[in-house]
Amino acid sequence: MRKDYLEILKKEEVIAYFSMEIALISDIPTYSGGLGVLAGDTVRTAADLNIPFIAVTQLSRMGYFKQEIDKEGNQIEYPVNWEPEKFLTRLPFKTSVEIEGRNVFIQPWVYYWTSLHGHTVPVIFLDTNLPENSEEDRNITDILYGGDLAHRLKQEIVLGIGGAKVIKQLNLRVRKYHLNEGHSSLLTLELLKDELSSGKTLEEATENVREKCVFTTHTPVEAGHDKFPYEMVAKILGNYISIDLIKKFGGNDVLNMTLLALNLSGYVNGVAKRHQEISLQMFPGHRIHAITNGVHSFTWTSPSFRKLFDKYIPGWATEPELLSRAQFIPLEEIWNAHMEAKRDLIKFIYETTGIQFDENTLTIGFARRATAYKRPHLLFSDLNRLKKVKRKGPIQIVYAGKAHPKDIEGKKLIKEIYEYIKALENDIKIVYLQDYNLDMAKKIIAGVDVWLNTPQRPLEASGTSGMKAAHNGVINFSVLDGWWIEGHVEGYTGWSIGPSPFEEKSIENHIQEEIDDLYNKLEYIIIPTYYHHRDEWIRIMRNSISNIASYFNTHRMMKRYITEAYFKRS
Repeated sequence: MRKDYLEILKKEEVIAYFSMEIALISDIPTYSGGLGVLAGDTVRTAADLNIPFIAVTQLSRMGYFKQEIDKEGNQIEYPVNWEPEKFLTRLPFKTSVEIEGRNVFIQPWVYYWTSLHGHTVPVIFLDTNLPENSEEDRNITDILYGGDLAHRLKQEIVLGIGGAKVIKQLNLRVRKYHLNEGHSSLLTLELLKDELSSGKTLEEATENVREKCVFTTHTPVEAGHDKFPYEMVAKILGNYISIDLIKKFGGNDVLNMTLLALNLSGYVNGVAKRHQEISLQMFPGHRIHAITNGVHSFTWTSPSFRKLFDKYIPGWATEPELLSRAQFIPLEEIWNAHMEAKRDLIKFIYETTGIQFDENTLTIGFARRATAYKRPHLLFSDLNRLKKVKRKGPIQIVYAGKAHPKDIEGKKLIKEIYEYIKALENDIKIVYLQDYNLDMAKKIIAGVDVWLNTPQRPLEASGTSGMKAAHNGVINFSVLDGWWIEGHVEGYTGWSIGPSPFEEKSIENHIQEEIDDLYNKLEYIIIPTYYHHRDEWIRIMRNSISNIASYFNTHRMMKRYITEAYFKRS
C-alpha cells in the first residue's frame, strides 16, 4: 500500500502542507526546533485522522548541525552525517526552478509516515545536491537555515516554487496549500502564474489563489519575518514574475514573506489567542484567526504513562480528549509512572555526562532553543537569592538547547550558563546536555518535576514544550505568554511567573517582578509543596494531564484546521 500511496492520493483532493523544517525522527535531522517539531506532530496527526495530506520540506543533507560544548561553554558546530538513502525513497522524476538565470534541478524524495492504524502521509523532501547542478546550486539545500540572505532566498525558492511544481508533477488535486510560516510563501506566486497563464484576470487569479491557501504565522516580532531587498529578488528570481506584481502583494520597500502570504491566503491564523492579538497589531487590516498549537499525544507521552493511560483511559492515543478522565487515576500510580520516567532521565544523564542526579531531589528542566528572548539565564539573576531558595529543599537542574550558529547572543547564553554551573557547583547540581534532539527531548520533558519557561513577553508565539511536559504529569512554571495564558490556572495546573500579560508596566519593573516572583514561588510554594505536601503535588500533576493534555494536543488543533480552514465553504 505504501508504494502506491501517492497514486491513492490522486483519488481525492489533498491538503499540501509546506514547512521549511519537519521533525519526524532524530535520524532524519531536518529540523532545528519548535517549528519543525510542530510540523512533525501535524504530519503524525494527519495520519491518525486519515486526512488526505501530503507534506513538503527541504532535505538538509548536513542537517541543522551537531552540537558540542567545550569545558568553557563554547558551542562548536559540526555537520550531521546522515544518509537520506537509508530513510527516504527517491521519486522517479525531477523538477527545476530558475535561479540567477540558471536552471536548478530538484530531486524529490519521499518518506511515508504511517499511523498506529495504518493510515499514511507522504512527506516530500526537496534536494538540489545533483550532478547536473553547479557546485553553488548543489549546496542550496545542504544546511537548514544556512548561508547568507541570498542563500536563504534560494532555499525559499526551492521550497515554495519547487515544491509547488513537484505537487503538480505528482498530478495531485490540491484542495488547500497550507503554508507553515512564511518560508514557503513563494508558492503563492507559482499558483498566481498558473492562474494568469490560463487566461484569468489578475483579480480572478488572486481570488483563486487566496481560495487555495492557508497561512499559519508563528512569529510575534517584526525582526523574525523574512525580508529580501528587491534588488536581490530581481537578481535571483530574474524574469520569473514581474517585480511590480510581487510588490503589490509582498510590500513596496522589501519583499516581506509574511505579507506576501497574508495577502494571498484566504485563511490566516496565529498559534495562540495572545499571538493572534499581537499579529493583528503588527499587520492591521488583515483578518487573522487563532488556532492554538498542540502536540502529538502518543509521541510525547513516556512509556510509563502510556501504560498507565492504557489501563485507565482506553483509546486515549487516538482520542486524546479522553485524557480529561485522568482525574480518576489513583495518585500513587501517577507518582509511580513519573518516577519511572525520572529514573530513565537520571540514567541517561549519568551515561552521557557522568553526573549522578538524585531521584528524590526536585528536578527543574529547561530545554529549548538557546536564544535571547527565551531567557534561559533568568533563573540565575541573583545567585545569592537562588542559594537561599535552595535552603528550603535541594534542587537540581537540567538544561539543553542549541543556539543558531550565527546567533552570537544565544551562544553567549550557553557560555554564561556554564559559568553559573561552575559558580554553583557546591550548592546546586546543574547539567547542560549536548546536542538536543527529539529523543533527548522525550526523556527530559517526562523526567523532570518542574518545566521552567521564562520567555520575554510577548515574544513566545505559542510554545509547545510545556504541553509535552503536561502529558507526563510534569508541572509548568512559566511566564504568562503564548499558550500558557490559556492553559494556566494558578496552583491548579501549575504556576505563573510575573504579572498578568495585560498589565501595563515598564520593562524594568516587569523584569524585576518576574525575578522576584520566580524566586518567591520556588522558595515558598514549589519546594515546600514538593517535599512536604506530596499528595497536593501529585494532584497538580493529575490536573495538568486532565486539563492541559486533554486540550493542548494536535488532534484538537487539526480538527480546528479541518473545520475552519481546510473544508469550510467560503
